[in-house]
Amino acid sequence: MRSAALRVASRPAGGDGAMLALVVPAGLLLLALAGWWWSARMAGDMTGMGGMGATMSFGAFALAWAAMMAAMMLPAVLPVVKLYARAAEKGRAAPVGFFVAGYLALWTVLALPGYLAWRTLEAPLAEGQAWAGRLAGATLLAAALWQLTPLKSVCLRHCRSPIGFFLRFGGRIRRPAGALRMGLTHGAFCLGCCWALFAVLVALGTMNLLWMALLTALIVLEKNAPHGERIASAAAFGLALLGAVLLTDPTMLVHIT
Repeated sequence: MRSAALRVASRPAGGDGAMLALVVPAGLLLLALAGWWWSARMAGDMTGMGGMGATMSFGAFALAWAAMMAAMMLPAVLPVVKLYARAAEKGRAAPVGFFVAGYLALWTVLALPGYLAWRTLEAPLAEGQAWAGRLAGATLLAAALWQLTPLKSVCLRHCRSPIGFFLRFGGRIRRPAGALRMGLTHGAFCLGCCWALFAVLVALGTMNLLWMALLTALIVLEKNAPHGERIASAAAFGLALLGAVLLTDPTMLVHIT
């Protein structure tokens, strides 16, 4: 079953497959754009309402978090979703929506720790408190170290090789449960790649659109660019430098958030 799905997925697109090659990326990017629109709206609300941290419910935050995950992660996983969609087109896999739902479900679960961190850090970040700046600096240094770890490299290799991912995890995807499980698995590898970058985002102000854009660009490049592994390593230098600056002078936090 796994090899059959992979043969179909790897086959060059033609006829209806050519249409699929346009529709799937367009749909995925539309979801990402919707996520950016909602994230921008929520960022504006948070900026305009100083006391929002005390009144915003977890449900509202979870929705905003899910939108942020869609905005930042869906562009990066476009190659593996396209590969999956080819198998689904031939009836060798459940509809692609199940795979994407499983992928986003894992990231959405992280809304709870994200919410707790946001509630704790919102006021200190807005006030530029020194301890918040030092915490952000330490988080940046931790993220820099993670960029260079072997486990990060293992997860990144899985994310950068859709064919290899299908070979290992593409069995039993004809049923929705199998497709969901495959989406969760791919999400777990992405989480291994990017959790430290999202910790940086939380430490700098969860709905900070500038940092969302910068980190999204890094995630897309390290997963899809020809020299993505080198980009991931180079990013460690920038993260470490900024972390050192904040540890030395935490008042710089107000200038980068």
